Amino acid sequence: MIKEPKLAEILLVEDNEGDIELTKEAFKEAKFRNNLHIAEDGDEALDFLYKRNDYEGAATPDVILLDLNLPGTSGREILEIIKADKNLKIIPVIVLTSSEADKDIIESYNLHANCYIVKPVNAIKFIDVVHHVENFWVDIVCLPTKVG
Repeated sequence: MIKEPKLAEILLVEDNEGDIELTKEAFKEAKFRNNLHIAEDGDEALDFLYKRNDYEGAATPDVILLDLNLPGTSGREILEIIKADKNLKIIPVIVLTSSEADKDIIESYNLHANCYIVKPVNAIKFIDVVHHVENFWVDIVCLPTKVG
């Protein structure tokens, strides 16, 4: 019997509707299977991660794509919370943001981001970046099968 490959559970934390749509398009075109979950602000992301409010049955993400500039709880605060939590800290967090500021890059790595990517302005390049992220973090990197 052939075992069905595990779906990669990906949490995108992003408030920009255009970037959400581009990311959905890029993941839809992917050659491997994934479940893309969307949190449109920091508070929704924390509800998803802690499986509370409307997210009691939410999957634990294998990878988190995190924008820094979010309404409510900021991406920086989310990153700090994730990396301080013994049950969440092993989930790779990829900062995917528009900021090229050195202070944001340094702060993200100091908060233990796994990588920092500046979003390209061009839609085709943005989709290409998402494909590269998925290829590396889902297809190449060995991720734990269980968090916690």
